[in-house]
Amino acid sequence: VQLVESGGGLAQPGGSLKLSCLSSEMVLRTYCIAWFRQAPGKAREGVAGISDDGKAYYRPSVKGRFTLFRDDTENTVYLRMNDLQPEDTAVYYCAADVWGCTVVDGIPDASSMDYWGKGTLVIVSS
Repeated sequence: VQLVESGGGLAQPGGSLKLSCLSSEMVLRTYCIAWFRQAPGKAREGVAGISDDGKAYYRPSVKGRFTLFRDDTENTVYLRMNDLQPEDTAVYYCAADVWGCTVVDGIPDASSMDYWGKGTLVIVSS
């Protein structure tokens, strides 16, 4: 089972990027899909997630700046990131939970995820 992320790159502070998570094998709308990130020297953290019934979750630091949405016709989950800041620099990973979102502190829990992508690098710098 494979999840593939794309859309990372270099953005200036205040800029935008849109990350994509797709799978050729999984019907993503039937899973909890979440985005996590890991900055150099820091622990992995949850960013946002969407349940199979469309409920979205965001960590407080990205709420209002990041939007998670799913396109079922394209079998893709997107993370639109606006007003990017240097502290958003990280490798961003897409993950899927077969059993639905297990939410801890308002965000899907990484330890509950069953499948992971390889990540896409986001660098925010002037």
